[in-house]
Amino acid sequence: MNGNKTVTVVIASYKYGHLAAHCIESILSQTVLPDKILFVDDGVGDCKHLPKIYPQVEYILRRKNLGTASNFQDMLNRVQTDYCLFIGADNWLRSDAIELLKKVDADVVTYDIIVTGEIKDELLDGWSEKMQSFYGDFYWDREGGHHGSIFYNVKLAKKVGYRELKEGRRYSTEDLRLWNGLLESGAKVGYIKEGLLYYRRHKENFNKYGKYFSPNNNSKGIKRIIKKIYYKLRYNYEI
Repeated sequence: MNGNKTVTVVIASYKYGHLAAHCIESILSQTVLPDKILFVDDGVGDCKHLPKIYPQVEYILRRKNLGTASNFQDMLNRVQTDYCLFIGADNWLRSDAIELLKKVDADVVTYDIIVTGEIKDELLDGWSEKMQSFYGDFYWDREGGHHGSIFYNVKLAKKVGYRELKEGRRYSTEDLRLWNGLLESGAKVGYIKEGLLYYRRHKENFNKYGKYFSPNNNSKGIKRIIKKIYYKLRYNYEI
């Protein structure tokens, strides 16, 4: 029964056009392919080259930026399959992710994350107790917690929707609003204790969340260097 679930993967891009091919390739090379792949560029215009390379993907290339919550809600409204998974175009999935997720008897499935990329150490600030060194990257235990690429029942999700939970938070919170709403609706939660998502932390994250992360002065820059040395000593990873 579980293997008969229909699945849509929504790839969301905002200034990630130079990284998107890697993400698309990871979806197209799944051991079990999703039934549909939707790709959305939220008004940046750096993904126009992709339709010719990957014509099997359906594209929504917006002329104007909707903002994360409105963009995601519009994409959710377009999904017609039983289940859905959103993924940032700068990230990628392990090749057996869809196969494993479809096997879980649950309304929403969360799973662990591999944190990689040039500024991966930034995520240690606030999450260090949940992360451990993993072949030069970090393994992020997400048991009991949400993230932006949870696998969920579309019918239930549409009743909740993607909406901004609160302005001014460190991270965008539309995925937290969806997660909380699914739990409140009584959704059955499943969990896979494996790192199925590769979460790439890179310079464009500064462009998107610059007011939170970018060191605006020498003091903040020095603090970041001290933090890197501390995490190097504690978690034994390369700076």
